[in-house]
Amino acid sequence: MNVLMMTLGPLGTNCYLVWQEGASTALVIDCAGDALDIVNALDDRELELRLIVNTHGHADHIEALAGLHEATGAEIAIHEMDALMLTDAYLSGAAMLGFPQPRVAAGRLLSEDDEIHLEGTDIALTVIHTPGHTPGSICFLSEGTLFSGDTLFAGGIGRVDLPGGDPRAMTASLKRLMELPPETTVYPGHGETTTIGEEQAGNPWLEGM
Repeated sequence: MNVLMMTLGPLGTNCYLVWQEGASTALVIDCAGDALDIVNALDDRELELRLIVNTHGHADHIEALAGLHEATGAEIAIHEMDALMLTDAYLSGAAMLGFPQPRVAAGRLLSEDDEIHLEGTDIALTVIHTPGHTPGSICFLSEGTLFSGDTLFAGGIGRVDLPGGDPRAMTASLKRLMELPPETTVYPGHGETTTIGEEQAGNPWLEGM
């Protein structure tokens, strides 16, 4: 599994392009920033985008969603509890932040333990429902790799003081993630990559978990 991390948009949000060597299809996790940047990355690698999957529905993570969907026709997937954030500028925070609101509906609603398969490849992402940052926040686990969205960062965790945030739910979600093997690579929604082991050892927000 190949992963290209692109840090895009005014909030420095990580967008991930995922594909398999030798295959022609790809998926994107959290389409931040400008759709053209993502399309160019696809074109440079001669990849066809089939899926756009979202860890949650905040505006900085879906900023390019409408343009990318229009350019590629890729299916959109998000957890069922965050689905309305794709069409409501107040729920997504776009109205507050001045971001564009995509107003496109998801073609697939996700829930705990769902598996997302990328056509033409062996890549499969397993959905882990990790509420706390938003009610429908999810992580994707594949081949010892975790795409953690805004649940877990290198040295930090996602905010719980925004609308829909829940401190108790976040604690429970983080405890679940800490049960993953320590060598699991973590690709977060913001900041640098890390591992579960590094966060178990040094993340001050996880002390006592």
